[in-house]
Amino acid sequence: MKYLHTMVRVSDVDESLDFYCNKLGLVELRRKESEAGRFTLLFLAAPGDEEAQVELTYNWDPQEYGEGRNFGHLAYAVDDIYATCQRLMDRGVTINRPPRDGRMAFVRSPDNISIELLQKGDALPATEPWSSMENVGSW
Repeated sequence: MKYLHTMVRVSDVDESLDFYCNKLGLVELRRKESEAGRFTLLFLAAPGDEEAQVELTYNWDPQEYGEGRNFGHLAYAVDDIYATCQRLMDRGVTINRPPRDGRMAFVRSPDNISIELLQKGDALPATEPWSSMENVGSW
């Protein structure tokens, strides 16, 4: 058995690609459009880790998906949790659970999918402004 991908439904392809690719740093590997099925599939991955993919599914007919907490979350290991969170904040992403412990943070996609960011290896030393940042919303 081999892990292939996690599927997340999205409501706006451009907004989702902006978040997942331009802000979070994933790359689009391939795209499939089905005229008969009225959907678009976009497969994304972290650079250098193309085997662990996220499939964004866009259904052409509008649907309400809710908040997405029943899904759980996507998780990505990052080289520097503080630099990653700062880059996301600089690009307008809310850090819902800041990396106070130097190890873990949570953000949300435009469709409210929770995304966990984990420091590779050991936690970084606690540092400001992260140590005293409060949670924002749910994560």
